[in-house]
Amino acid sequence: MRNMKKILIITHDRNEGPGTLATFLETTGADMQAVRLYEGDNLTDDPRSFDAIVSMGGPMSVHDEELHPFLGKEKAFLRTAIEANIPVLGICLGAQLIACACHAAVIRGQVNELGWDTVTLTDEGKRDILFQNLAPALQAFQWHDDVFEIPEGAILLATSRACPNQAFRYKNAYGLQFHVEVTKDMLVEWLADVPGGSKILRRYDRIAQDFETQAKTLFSNFLWLADIRQQAEKSPRRTNRQ
Repeated sequence: MRNMKKILIITHDRNEGPGTLATFLETTGADMQAVRLYEGDNLTDDPRSFDAIVSMGGPMSVHDEELHPFLGKEKAFLRTAIEANIPVLGICLGAQLIACACHAAVIRGQVNELGWDTVTLTDEGKRDILFQNLAPALQAFQWHDDVFEIPEGAILLATSRACPNQAFRYKNAYGLQFHVEVTKDMLVEWLADVPGGSKILRRYDRIAQDFETQAKTLFSNFLWLADIRQQAEKSPRRTNRQ
């Protein structure tokens, strides 16, 4: 049984909460601490007080620091967390912020993705701990204009026809361009005034069970990383005997 984890969830907008991630973490008994940057909450100075960190999505661009000064502070926070090898997961905007923290570019994509799409794991993705026990083709919800480039030293884990860079890993940090956390209620709110929104919602109804199981598996794998890090820190360090 896992020890209780202390998980930081960073949110950037009222409508883009943790969704299925919060539901999953509640079942594990994790200590969830939410920071609502859009309400003026501040990030701690030391990310090492957490076992794992999740950065959620948002409607803004990573470059909108003048409008949203918290973005620059979060980039620095995530950089410190990554350097400390803390498991970090970024979803959509969160992934783009991780890319920036790793000195990769975030640019306008060739297409504006909105709706359901299939994301395909690369060979490296199929072997990665985050995607263990998942199908090689994932059901994903997309809504973004910007896309990230893969940081130097990172590994491309997933791709799609419309957006080649869908997921990457850099050390213990993962960036997912697509959404795995959405619930029916979230989509209803997001799509209220979107043409074709009802079709997207009907698709959710058809795949809801598989989609939620996929999300649960991915989140469980992510916490596995926190277990591995905890065990490594508890293991006695070997020293060379003279």
